[in-house]
Amino acid sequence: MSRKLKRSSCLPPLTAVLAGALSLFACSAHAAYPERAIRLIVPFSAGGSSDLQARMLADRLGKLYGQTVVVENRPGAGGHIGGKAVADATPDGYTLLLGSIGLHATYGTYPKLNYNPATDLKVVTVLAEMPHVVVVNPQIQVANLKQLAEAAAKRPQGMTFGSAGVGSSVHMIGELFRVATGAPLTHVPYKGSSAAMADLLGGQIDMMFENPPTTLGYIRAGKLRAVAVTGKTRLPALPQVPTAAESGVPGLVATSWTTIAVGAKVPEAIADKLNTDIRAIVASQEFRNGLAEQGMSPVANTRDAAAKFIGAEKARWDEVIRKAKLNAE
Repeated sequence: MSRKLKRSSCLPPLTAVLAGALSLFACSAHAAYPERAIRLIVPFSAGGSSDLQARMLADRLGKLYGQTVVVENRPGAGGHIGGKAVADATPDGYTLLLGSIGLHATYGTYPKLNYNPATDLKVVTVLAEMPHVVVVNPQIQVANLKQLAEAAAKRPQGMTFGSAGVGSSVHMIGELFRVATGAPLTHVPYKGSSAAMADLLGGQIDMMFENPPTTLGYIRAGKLRAVAVTGKTRLPALPQVPTAAESGVPGLVATSWTTIAVGAKVPEAIADKLNTDIRAIVASQEFRNGLAEQGMSPVANTRDAAAKFIGAEKARWDEVIRKAKLNAE
């Protein structure tokens, strides 16, 4: 009489054992992260506000992890050259992106992108935000935004404004001003704010809607005139400069913001770890003081909160893109 062997109910199926082993291996691998140097890609040229934030964060993150965090500038295409490089990188958490409004909310200006920022990038956190400063060459004698719009209208060819590239916050806030006032403005894109700023200082362009970090020194030295800030309140670093609403254009209320992002396929455990660690860094008084010196405010939100924030911003800027009929192709 033959006897059939029965599986003991105390022993789990082989597939479950293998799955458990793989899970433990994955967890231990993520727990060891990072084991080597990390790249932090800034999709704009050196010297701009994104670059400054990246270097502040890289220094503190490197100390926390005991690993080198290398800042790599990859400018071009409104930040999308750098964005695509991160999307294509090995999804192991060793390539980070200092993201921006252009990469996450205004990429509708590039209808023929060779990647999809919404699905190919994973936002870890919104790092910081700031209002912009409307600055003009001192030769332009205007005291507020209303006068600036009127001065542009009096010129046969209107006025020009420079930006860090099509779809960048510096570009989009300029377009918001154009939509709100009807001022005849011509956009002149550059591969970064530093190049645009050089031409503004030299008088080749008339104005910029620039971030505080790259304008404060020139304003204080009298090389640029600050006409307004685009936040809801005045900027502590420039208390004498009125808000856009105070300056006659209440529709020009906007901030730019930065993120830390990774490729979409980076494991959730690594993205969560980065979120926790970066939020701890941003919570430190030292880091907050560094942001404040540059006219920036900390955000460092959860991943869920970051996703909701970016969704709302994209909807808003899509409407500006539609009204301004923007198309980089």
